Amino acid sequence: MTVIHTSVAQGIKRGRACGLLQVSARRIQRWEVRESLVDGTAGPRHAPHRLLAEEQAAILAMARDERHIDDSHRVLAAKGNDRGIFAVSASTVYRVMRAVGLMTDRSGRSVRNGKSWKPERSDIDGPNQRWCWDISYLHTLLKGVFLYLYVLLDEYSRKVVSWRISWYLTHKEGQELIEDGLTHEQLSTDQANRLELYNDRGVQMKAKPFMRMLEDLGISQRFARPRTPNDNPYIESHFSIVKGDPQYPGVFADDRAGWTHFSTYFDWYNNERLHGNIGYVTPAQKHRGEDKAILANRERSKKEARQNRLVFNRISWDNKLLTGGLVLA
Repeated sequence: MTVIHTSVAQGIKRGRACGLLQVSARRIQRWEVRESLVDGTAGPRHAPHRLLAEEQAAILAMARDERHIDDSHRVLAAKGNDRGIFAVSASTVYRVMRAVGLMTDRSGRSVRNGKSWKPERSDIDGPNQRWCWDISYLHTLLKGVFLYLYVLLDEYSRKVVSWRISWYLTHKEGQELIEDGLTHEQLSTDQANRLELYNDRGVQMKAKPFMRMLEDLGISQRFARPRTPNDNPYIESHFSIVKGDPQYPGVFADDRAGWTHFSTYFDWYNNERLHGNIGYVTPAQKHRGEDKAILANRERSKKEARQNRLVFNRISWDNKLLTGGLVLA
């Protein structure tokens, strides 16, 4: 602010000075308004509707009362109004309590600092370098009762490495899911050491036994940011494909019905379904490294077909010229 005021006094335009400092002129205006206020707070110096001293004391007395120790500022505002103690808004109660340090977390939960970073995704060039997994709810015949579908996906090939159906949401199911994937892919300890595992922040993923198992195997675990499904997009997209399939029943009678459906579905998904994001080859073909030859053969076939069409059309053109069937202008 001192630089801006000095520059303007010396004849430099305010906009020019703001541009040199890379500060918005509108921001300087807001700072000037703030300087003109008392103690840097918004509002007039003597607001006619300002809170009375006895009202402020009543709010603090109620907030410090042990009978209301678990009440939020919104509940305190409602109770104080109902009992005729004070009639103020919830934001006023919040502001009074915050001024004396009474607005602290009383739930015991950890508070996110808002500085979490997007998990890094290094380049991968083959299967079994990065896996991702998640759990999806499956509706049953009973309202409020669900089955749970556990899926472990290879990000490079989009192949379903392993999957499970369970009535329970536990870290043990996650452990068995990872163990099944290692067994199916026949990965040694050295190969597992180079594997990355991406997942959300559910209690199953953050359970100490689950994290300890990954640490013992040498698997690097990566967590998505809270409420950010784009950090784990492959498995989220996969569940959309699974539940958007025309053959998806929508409701399952029991875990046996779920096992019957997904046994057939995932076999078809891995070995027959052409996946658009990997060049319209099957995940199994991509996983085995057959996709390069398949895609190269498609390009070669298209070039040969184009060349054949050129030859055929030229012969047809020449024949029409020889027979007089083509009239030239």
